[in-house]
Amino acid sequence: MNHFHQKPTVYVSDVTIKVKNFNASVKFYQKILGFQVLEQTAQKAVLTADGSTPLLTLEQPINVIAKEPRTTGLYHFAILLPSRADFARFLRHILKTGYPLGAADHLVSEALYLNDPDGNGIEVYRDRPAAEWQWKNGLVEMATDPLDSEGILSECDEAWTGLPEGTVMGHIHLHVADLQAAQEFYTNGLGFEVVSYYPQAVFLSTSGYHHHIAINTWQGIGAKQPADNSVGLASYTIVYHDADGRETVITKLKQLGAPIQEQGDDYLTSDPSGNRIRLVI
Repeated sequence: MNHFHQKPTVYVSDVTIKVKNFNASVKFYQKILGFQVLEQTAQKAVLTADGSTPLLTLEQPINVIAKEPRTTGLYHFAILLPSRADFARFLRHILKTGYPLGAADHLVSEALYLNDPDGNGIEVYRDRPAAEWQWKNGLVEMATDPLDSEGILSECDEAWTGLPEGTVMGHIHLHVADLQAAQEFYTNGLGFEVVSYYPQAVFLSTSGYHHHIAINTWQGIGAKQPADNSVGLASYTIVYHDADGRETVITKLKQLGAPIQEQGDDYLTSDPSGNRIRLVI
């Protein structure tokens, strides 16, 4: 695991999404994405890559409805693979399945994009070494260029056997209703820094990562929040270094008027567009 996804960096550790067809979703995430099931009940499954660390949780709400268009919420969650060889093995696997996907070279990373059976967005990617990232005036250079699929596949030296150990939740990308309000929440509230801009989008991170969180208004400025029983994002988790660091964040969130709720050892909040966040240490 690189230092961008472990303490003392503040990072996104896991995501919970809502699905419409629970059994089909569990099968998809096992067979197509390569997750292992860590825990499972009739309407909830906790998924892992290493057999012990939760990365993704699937939930089927009561009276679940299909993903609502033109709403805030999940654009995609992003699964970060440890190496280019791991990425190559996944690429060869996904091509063999024939599952629809998109692809891009973002300069800092190489990425594949697909949707699960309910329309939840997924990115699977690998990072280039941080020493190769280009920064100017505190902002990292990113682009959306064609992916060198042939070059990647040339590094495929072993058969794909599922997500490898060392796979982490690399980042999350969210639809929001108001970009300025969301940026204030994530910077002045949660303590992230802006590291890149894109039309109607802002990328944020800590510790100099290219982004742990991205926000956009691509569903429209003023987009409404989805219904609680709609397919989409349920919540995601941000990890803080220690209790003092998290308490500082809680104080700032209260000053911004953000909702705060204690749940056991954790705190729950939500951004101005209703995206729910669990704050843990």
